[in-house]
Amino acid sequence: MKIVCPTCQKTIDDAPADFEPRPFCSAQCKLVDLGNWLNEGYRFSEPIDELDDGSGERQKPN
Repeated sequence: MKIVCPTCQKTIDDAPADFEPRPFCSAQCKLVDLGNWLNEGYRFSEPIDELDDGSGERQKPN
């Protein structure tokens, strides 16, 4: 199974189905990603709307 690491973009072409750090290529990349989340390195580009169900249409509050 092919894996493309979301942290470093390294490709692993023959990863077994039970590859431990999946979807990352290594435990180090997994920890780098966790650090980015904990240090608020990832941000949403716009506020999350509680009334948005993902369909593109706004829901009316109850």
